[in-house]
Amino acid sequence: MKLYVGNLSWETSTESLRTHFEQFGGVSDAVIITDRQSGRSRGFGFVTMDNDEEANKAIQECDDADMDGRTIKCKEATPRKESY
Repeated sequence: MKLYVGNLSWETSTESLRTHFEQFGGVSDAVIITDRQSGRSRGFGFVTMDNDEEANKAIQECDDADMDGRTIKCKEATPRKESY
């Protein structure tokens, strides 16, 4: 299951995001979305977890939780809408 993680601190790295979610189960991928021009974090990222049950536990535990001094948002990622 892929999770959306929002309201991340500018200091949060891909490695720290992965480590934070590994406490709930197996993480197959973690990425912080960055601005193409500046390379700076856009304040959100995605975590792909191996097991749906573990992902649901992570959502329950991490939504409105503190990470790197910010109250993060965590929910199941939804597919991006096509823009024409």
